[in-house]
Order: sequence, then structure tokens, then C-alpha cells
Amino acid sequence: GSSNKVAEADMADVNVEVIIKAETAKAAKQQSDAAVAKFIERLQQAGVERELIQSANINLQPQYHYEKGQPNKLIGYSANRRVTVTINDLSQLNDILDTALEQGINRISHIALKSSKEAQYIKQARLAAIKDAQQKAAELAAGFGEALDGVWQIRYYDQRPVQPIMMRMEAQSDNVNVAKSYQQGQVTIQDRVEVTYRLK
Repeated sequence: GSSNKVAEADMADVNVEVIIKAETAKAAKQQSDAAVAKFIERLQQAGVERELIQSANINLQPQYHYEKGQPNKLIGYSANRRVTVTINDLSQLNDILDTALEQGINRISHIALKSSKEAQYIKQARLAAIKDAQQKAAELAAGFGEALDGVWQIRYYDQRPVQPIMMRMEAQSDNVNVAKSYQQGQVTIQDRVEVTYRLK
């Protein structure tokens, strides 16, 4: 049996990056670290708890200039750091994205919408899937002139909620409520249970 539930999205995971190019590895690292530190500080000032913020280690890459017939010339270094923020209040999303850009975060990788009622809906979907399996088994057995004699085997397939992904484009308009444009979306929660019955 399988079952779907749809929950309104009220949370989001936001993945952002800072990418800095500088002449030295040290300068690239310092600038990317500063941007991440300032962003985390602003998030905490906005009431986002520290455990909801994950900041990845730095990725440093040398940058070369390639010219035909010439040896590769080192022209600097690129530093990359990612920050993932779980936002429990979707109305904060637009402000947090703007804060990221203000603090030197220069790439918004993706935004995944989620529901805080995920566990509750998964349980409801599972119960509905079990009921669906029972009903189908009874109908099939009756069709063959047989009766069910209890459950022989149950297989449960762990399903992850299907989360809509949002990509953010830079757009500002005084006539449009930009914040509201980031609050749409539903999360589909599905569950699947396979039940094998014995026949009498």
C-alpha cells in the first residue's frame, strides 16, 4: 500500500556560499572567513540559533592563467566556504537572503522548503498505507474465493519527503511584496508498505 500527504511548507534549508579571489591564499582565506563570521553573527542577532547554522571548512584553489605555448602562470587563489541555515520561520527567509548578500556572501546555491509537521505527516501516511494494503489484500483474496489468515511478511520502504527546491533570482520592486514570494510551496510526504498475507 502507498499513501501521499501534502503539508504546507513553513521551514527552509538555505545553502549559500562565499567565493573570494585574491592574490594570496592568506588574503582569500581571511576575506571568506570574515564574510562567514559576519553572516553568522547577523543570523544570531536575528534570533537564529547557532545549532541551526552549519559552516563548512574552506576550500582553497590556486588560480592559473593559461596561454598557449607559455608555462602556466599563478595569478592568485580562490577561497570557497559554504553556510547552510535552517530557517524555522519562513517569513524571515527574504531578510536572511538579503543579509547574506550584505555580508559578502555572493552565491545562493539553493533553498529547500520543508514542513515542521514532517514526522506527524509521515506517521499519518504510514497508517494510510497500511490500511490501503489491508483493503487491497482482502479484496484480492475475496476475488479468488479465499480468506486472509494473518500477515506473513511486512516490508517498509523508508521514504524521504519530496521538497520543492527554490532558486532565488535578484529582483527588487517597490510595488511587489518580495518576502511573500518566497513562502509558497508544499511538501509531499509519501510512504510505502508492502504486506504479504497468508491465505486460509
